[in-house]
Amino acid sequence: MTAAPEGEQPPHGDGSTPSASDALRLRRLNRWQAETLREDLADLYVESSRAQPGERYRGREAFLRRLTGAVRRPGFALLIAESTAFAGCVYGFPVPREGTWWRGFDGPLPRSVEQLTASGHVFAITETLVHPHTDDRGIARRLQQRLLADHHASLGATLVDQADPAVCDAFLSWGWQDIGLVRRPSDQQVLRPSDPVVLRALVLPPGLGPGPAAHRDGLAHENRTQRPG
Repeated sequence: MTAAPEGEQPPHGDGSTPSASDALRLRRLNRWQAETLREDLADLYVESSRAQPGERYRGREAFLRRLTGAVRRPGFALLIAESTAFAGCVYGFPVPREGTWWRGFDGPLPRSVEQLTASGHVFAITETLVHPHTDDRGIARRLQQRLLADHHASLGATLVDQADPAVCDAFLSWGWQDIGLVRRPSDQQVLRPSDPVVLRALVLPPGLGPGPAAHRDGLAHENRTQRPG
């Protein structure tokens, strides 16, 4: 998962990037549209990442694999923010009720998160991209909140690489709450099978902006999370 931390947008480059005069609009893409625009979405990924030139090709290919896998998931949904060009993108799918998405969680899963997962009220946001030249510094939060609201989710969930503190900090600034660690096999497991990737598990109640610190139950005390009926 990649996101350009807000407040770190460099000056505008060429005229193809979104500008302050361009009003951003949010648009839902269906599976067919996501597949059709996959190369454009991969371009957005490369432009929004901080990878070195030599790593960009591998990162792009990995993104395309993740997108292909996500598109096949039941309930897949993708939102883009655009003006004259793509300014941001977010996509994901409902977390399966059996909780397999949380595999590798370090310790017991917070009870509230476990209950919401079992009730089918958790939506996983698996990718968030923001073009570094966009002037709308709240676009990532807008996209995430809109995607959760569209699916009437009681809780958003995501996994962020612990080795990328800038992205972790960006998500926390958008109101996400850290509930613990998840250890997963590395994409390079064939080469280094003993080295799992350590990810931060983050959750976001819809409508919750930056505010109280997270608690071990996975939610802040002052929240608007809906409980299953």
